[in-house]
Amino acid sequence: MWSCRRQSGARRVGIGAVLLALTLLLSGCGFHPLYGTPDNGAPSSTDRLATVRIAPLSDRIGQQLHNMLRDRLNPGGQPRKPDFELRIELTETRQELSIRKDETASRANLIVAAQFALHEIATDQIVLRGQARSINSYNILTSQFATTSSELNARKRGLREVSEDIRTRLGIYFADLASAGS
Repeated sequence: MWSCRRQSGARRVGIGAVLLALTLLLSGCGFHPLYGTPDNGAPSSTDRLATVRIAPLSDRIGQQLHNMLRDRLNPGGQPRKPDFELRIELTETRQELSIRKDETASRANLIVAAQFALHEIATDQIVLRGQARSINSYNILTSQFATTSSELNARKRGLREVSEDIRTRLGIYFADLASAGS
């Protein structure tokens, strides 16, 4: 019985050594946090995100996306001297999925898609293009109020996912710039 305890202790030490070795290997391979401060003195991706002005979007869902992005990119508000401008084209489509016996839909997908371009303000050149898309389902109920509430919730989830995707892509772009020394 004493030998079993001794083996489990040795096993723990072995596992700890393997984890330590993996951690050291991971730190040596160039891994660094996306929103961390780069070692080369370049501005961090968080600092660069704060220099992005978001171009106004036209309708209500555009305004909601604009506000979500502003909160994620630069919580202090629009930058006073922006280096970049983010321009977005937003579309929303509804796709009916399930049909009842009376030929009315009982479930739908709400598809929110955004095409975005990051422009460098000094040169008006597009430095990054991309797409972000989210699909969220909701129930179509007999109560109009419940259906509207369900659809609004699906729209909010979709806009949140799209804004997170755009923020992540911009963060990766700026982290790549920082690692290149720009």
